[in-house]
Amino acid sequence: MARAAKRNLNTPRKNSTIHLQQLRYAVAAADHGSFRGVAETMKVQQVTVSRCVRQLEQTIGTRVFDRYSGGVRATQFGQTFLRVARGILEQADSLVNSGRMTGRGESGRLSIGFYTSIGAGNLRATLVEYTQQFPQVDIEMIERSRDRLTTALRNRAVDAAIVTGERALPGAKSMPLWSERIVAVLPENHRLVESQTVTWTDLSGETLLLGRRDPGPAIHECLIAKLISPEDRPKIAWHDATRESIKSLVGARPGIGLTLESSLGTSCDGVVYREIQDSAGLTRIGLSVNWRADNESPALANFLKLLKQRYPSPS
Repeated sequence: MARAAKRNLNTPRKNSTIHLQQLRYAVAAADHGSFRGVAETMKVQQVTVSRCVRQLEQTIGTRVFDRYSGGVRATQFGQTFLRVARGILEQADSLVNSGRMTGRGESGRLSIGFYTSIGAGNLRATLVEYTQQFPQVDIEMIERSRDRLTTALRNRAVDAAIVTGERALPGAKSMPLWSERIVAVLPENHRLVESQTVTWTDLSGETLLLGRRDPGPAIHECLIAKLISPEDRPKIAWHDATRESIKSLVGARPGIGLTLESSLGTSCDGVVYREIQDSAGLTRIGLSVNWRADNESPALANFLKLLKQRYPSPS
């Protein structure tokens, strides 16, 4: 019988599989030095541990442990086998943990399209809080124009797009967020610097530098709504440039700029900022977040939940 058992042990089972539980029992047996210690720790019967380890040895065709009256001791091969087994178990546990974290939105990837500034303001504050809550999520920020963000959202290149205006992007769901003041960017020697605020009618006769990228078009729409008569409007000089580049142009050439208050977080020499105000008060532009309804990313769900908590819609 002993020779038969030895012969069977030295002959690996055909079409057999090593189970993770077998590896766990084997590694635990090496740590405890006995099957009894494993059974007591894992709350199972000792025969279950012994049987699983025996099946493991039959699968690989050689002994992992020497048995003796006081317990078990790893064979020379067993020491090498158990080192590999520990690595396999660590990787398996890591995969399971990663899957659970991804399912809860605690890890993974989140791609956010935007064209508001992240130098300061609400978007930056939101990103800081989200990163603190979910440090294992890799965030990718993609700055694009409104049209390109619409395409990126449709093609799933971004999970969420934060844009000016509260109208949903085509084919997307939308949620209103915060609003930002419109601010005039003036050369430091401009006549309007003497006033603490600038009215829309003060812009008449000026050359206004606007970027074709957002928020330039949104600010232009606001300008048209405020100054209905074309004769009262400033001359518009369009540039295919970011808001930061527009600020740099102010002072380098004739003209003034308009931007949103979140842009004030980035400094620019030679310019002064003044709020745009009229009889109705400060002029503000709202922002919204857009996403695909069929995007089931848990990381996106947590981001939208945070936005809703920080910027609840008026009842």
